[in-house]
Amino acid sequence: MDAVSDRARQSRNSERTRAAVLSAAVRAFAEKGTGVSLASIAKDGGVSKGGLLHHFPTREALIVALVDDANRRFRAAVQSHLDLSENQPGKMLRAYVRALCSGAEETVEYFTSAPSWVGVYDIPEVADLSRADERWWAEQFAIDGLPADRIFVVRRAAEGLAAAMAYGGQPADEVAVQRELLLSLTLGGHLSA
Repeated sequence: MDAVSDRARQSRNSERTRAAVLSAAVRAFAEKGTGVSLASIAKDGGVSKGGLLHHFPTREALIVALVDDANRRFRAAVQSHLDLSENQPGKMLRAYVRALCSGAEETVEYFTSAPSWVGVYDIPEVADLSRADERWWAEQFAIDGLPADRIFVVRRAAEGLAAAMAYGGQPADEVAVQRELLLSLTLGGHLSA
């Protein structure tokens, strides 16, 4: 029983250390770019550099883990906006619009930190993750039951609106109006003159 408790405690500690490093790395990369020292990230995360290297043996491994974590967190955010009681095609796309237009800190962080991530898509594993994530979204939207052109327009408009919100270019009341328009488009609505 003690050995089981020890393993469970070590696993929780390992998960906490990993989460602390990822959180510190997101902040450091957003503020200083991907060239920030691993020692600085470790210190910011409250772990030793050895602890960081135990979980992420290279800078590239850390970046790959960050991209994977960001993809997973964004999917979870969208899924938290999914309303399974909606009995019409487009449920996932509407959840996507709601998540992007919510003003949530994660969405703002995702869009405002993007410029500091220049070059990460040159890492083959990151490029692979990005392609896999895009395929996952394409599959989710395809089984969602809306025409591809409508999905494309609504999706990209929601992403643009989220970016505008993140950079402070859209007042909240305007975002709410545009969000409702995008949601209407998923239900077969049209742009009015």
